[in-house]
Amino acid sequence: MIHESSYVDSSAEIGEGTRIWHFSHIRAGTKIGKNCSVGQNVMIGPEVTVGNSCKIQNNVSVYKNVTLEDEVFCGPSCVFTNVVNPRAFIERKHQFETTIVRRGASIGANATIVCGVEIGEYAMIAAGAVVTKNVPSHALMMGVPARQVGWVTREGATVLNDPSAPGSLADLDAAQSSRDDPNPFSSEQT
Repeated sequence: MIHESSYVDSSAEIGEGTRIWHFSHIRAGTKIGKNCSVGQNVMIGPEVTVGNSCKIQNNVSVYKNVTLEDEVFCGPSCVFTNVVNPRAFIERKHQFETTIVRRGASIGANATIVCGVEIGEYAMIAAGAVVTKNVPSHALMMGVPARQVGWVTREGATVLNDPSAPGSLADLDAAQSSRDDPNPFSSEQT
């Protein structure tokens, strides 16, 4: 479903089941996967790749050289850049840097992702954070500039210890996947 107030350039590809809401623009060469939700006033492209089952909230701009893998969440008004040192009077399109957001990562409202970084699988970027460096998988990042303050499970529960230590992320993810309860710290087993 594409809302009548939105515009999709003819060379853009939109996957089955994807919904594009009011006043959005999907630019040339952009590929959006299946079952995505693109909120109001979103601009994607040109030549951006968005995986399957992504959720891009209102007022987000995803610029050229950004790739969102499957199941990425972009909170309201989060920002991606594509040039490190922009100037209105100097064209730097040849300096656009690549940004990759890996599967299942979440970016909070009003966060800024400075170009040239990779955000690891299932990482969580807090609202308002400014990411200037690569982010490990499952890392919880907060602040300006963003600093790692912990770890998160695949489902987003906070873990403060080393993710490779026994009893941490892998064990929590496995236990959580085997239960209906979305809280990995719950004492009730199903």
